[in-house]
Amino acid sequence: MAAFYDPVPQTQTPNPSTTQTTISPITGSPIVTRAFPSSTTSLDALVTRSHSAHLEWRKTPLADRIQLVTNGIKALAARADELAPELTEQMGRPIRYAKAEFTTFEDRAMWLVNHAEKALRDEVVGEDRPEGFKRVIRRAPLDMTQVNALIPALLAGNAVLLKPSPQTPLVAERIQESFLAAGLPADLLQTLHLTPAQMDHLVAHPLVPFVSFTGSVAVGQRVERVAAEAAAAGGAFKVVGLELGGKDAAYVREDCDPAYAAENLVDGAMFNSGQSCCAVERVYVHESVYDKFVDAAVRVAKEYHLGDSRKESTTLGPVISLRSAATIREHIAEAVSRGARALIPESDFPEAKEGTTYVAPQVLVDVDHRMRVMSEETFGPVMGVMKVKSDEEALSLINDSPYGLTCSVWTTDEAAFQRLVDDIDVGTVFMNRCDYLDPSLPWTGVKHSGRGVSLSRFGFDAVTRAKSLHVRLP
Repeated sequence: MAAFYDPVPQTQTPNPSTTQTTISPITGSPIVTRAFPSSTTSLDALVTRSHSAHLEWRKTPLADRIQLVTNGIKALAARADELAPELTEQMGRPIRYAKAEFTTFEDRAMWLVNHAEKALRDEVVGEDRPEGFKRVIRRAPLDMTQVNALIPALLAGNAVLLKPSPQTPLVAERIQESFLAAGLPADLLQTLHLTPAQMDHLVAHPLVPFVSFTGSVAVGQRVERVAAEAAAAGGAFKVVGLELGGKDAAYVREDCDPAYAAENLVDGAMFNSGQSCCAVERVYVHESVYDKFVDAAVRVAKEYHLGDSRKESTTLGPVISLRSAATIREHIAEAVSRGARALIPESDFPEAKEGTTYVAPQVLVDVDHRMRVMSEETFGPVMGVMKVKSDEEALSLINDSPYGLTCSVWTTDEAAFQRLVDDIDVGTVFMNRCDYLDPSLPWTGVKHSGRGVSLSRFGFDAVTRAKSLHVRLP
């Protein structure tokens, strides 16, 4: 299995053919430089070692795999105090929240561990003793993300080649260190820093039957194309799982508490400076509660403290790169030029200066779908708000998007929610909640948000293949 993570990086390549250097979004200074494999031959050797580790690991009893993976999870969680500042430096996540990232990893991973035995056991679908037949569906591991794909893959008996985002190379390395220190066999989990050409080579490699990619639509399309071309050239068909972009919507109905909805939706829009695949980027509000909602949203957004993520007082850090910051500002400026109103003066946030990674939170009104801020992934601390007159109008606008990851409906009327659910074209629909992953539920997207499933019992299906055993006894 190969797992790739590639959000928009802020990296320098002193020698593009050999190394990458990660730049801190907080200070703009270099953090760490990592070398790419020196040749295709050396990359192939890594894959071969991974394959050999897989052949041994899949023979390990499931109970032993569960124990070793659990040990790795606990070893990583025990390093939260040590690693939180490192995480903050790489991605700009405020230090007051950084340790919670490790708690989330542990909680989600342990849910998967605790359900692995049931999800991975053989299923006897028929046993006809008089005739001596037994029919069994066995889950065979694929050969070869972070937590969503990584933990099920290891539990199922796979080896994992983990290619992290250039912006957060140390995250994957610390996961690997912790799991190996806890007893995971050598070469079973390897971290690779790759050029785009090397990534293509790995996707096409005959010993890599499954690829999981989390990142942009453009790179996801490239992964899909390379895998398809490898099959067309005579290689085996590959399984490709894609977790891509989003333009997640929310609908605030007339029967809900607009202040409650605003408080939660602003958090959903600003969490991690809006840099979440399921961040709330567009909100449709019934006209009867529109003014109250907007007033409450502006009030909540103004309470954020934008600044140096290493300070405990900071609640909103920088975005991940100068390029991301420029895109966010372009989306806001274009919307305003087309008639939108920005309700939060940038002067309220003195750290938010042009040419920096610090972007002020923003609530935009009088927006429409001609504007990129309502149609393209902004990936920043910005929320566009539109007034609607009915459920039907809201539904039409929600589905008017090339993306389909999540949508939230804010209402006290569960029957109304149920009437809307089937017609909302996304992978997850929330009622009175947003921007949240529950490990017991499948995480999936439609349209340009991706393909495949992670988390829940269905996530184990993605990293295994069904193998039928039909036994006739003498």
